[in-house]
Amino acid sequence: MTIDFSNQLITLFGGGGFIGRYVAQQLLSAGARVRVAQRQPKLAEFLKPLGNLGQTQFAAVDVRDAASVARVVAGSDAVVNLVGAFSDMEAVQHRGAANIANAARDAGVTRLVHVSAIGADVNSPAEYGRSKGLGEAAVLAAVPTATILRPSTVFGREDQFINRFAGMIRMTPVVPLVAGSAKFQPVDVASAVRAALTDPAAAGRTFELGGPQILSMEELFRWIARAIGRDPLFAPVPNAVAAGMARFTGWLPGAPITWDQWLMLQKDTVVGPGAATLGDLGITATSLEAVAPEWLVAYRRHGRFAAIVKE
Repeated sequence: MTIDFSNQLITLFGGGGFIGRYVAQQLLSAGARVRVAQRQPKLAEFLKPLGNLGQTQFAAVDVRDAASVARVVAGSDAVVNLVGAFSDMEAVQHRGAANIANAARDAGVTRLVHVSAIGADVNSPAEYGRSKGLGEAAVLAAVPTATILRPSTVFGREDQFINRFAGMIRMTPVVPLVAGSAKFQPVDVASAVRAALTDPAAAGRTFELGGPQILSMEELFRWIARAIGRDPLFAPVPNAVAAGMARFTGWLPGAPITWDQWLMLQKDTVVGPGAATLGDLGITATSLEAVAPEWLVAYRRHGRFAAIVKE
């Protein structure tokens, strides 16, 4: 038995972001009314054509401000928190998550899906992992029936991971390879959010989400290079050099890696043994190689005409 959210109001915090746009699309197609809440709601108005007249609402919110969060949550039948950050992490990923969960509790909302990350741990040496772990704890303290989703690296047409590396590989004949042995399990999560909302058995549970492939950083770089028809030289950066670079230059604008990112790379971002997974939500994971070449074609020489243009 699944929960029918047709004509019910689901508030998506961060609904206009990379993941949010696909979650919104799935919920709108299922007949839900969707309230997209983010700091600049006008940037999410591209979602309007995905729903019928009046099916999509837009609201301004700062998750760090409990009062503004409470105003947005009011009247919701379910809430999804997709907000993440690589700066001001304690305020956004811990206190912001707590504000959303507290507002949901006070509004009587029991269906709350909180998107966290593999590596979330209140004892993590990295602020990112620690703030994610504290956020999870705050969510479950306020709404014990909440569902926690911990994805590995999320991929998609607008992601800032695969696309960032593809752009780097396209631009330079020599690509520095930092933490080449660190492992990832790239995953698409939009369907998981919908499943977590509609499956009563998901309430109060934590799921770790990973795709069908586990790739090291080096394997991922080489796969991207093949996908875009490039053949750069990959130059492994010794760990001591990479750590020094991250510690002493990571704070600079445009730095290739921050100290916090380096700390997160010391542990593989893969589904842990015994964890509940996509399969437990009734979802078959989509592989990176099944969908990514469609948008990575933009990084090929001559784009989609590469196969017919002779050098």
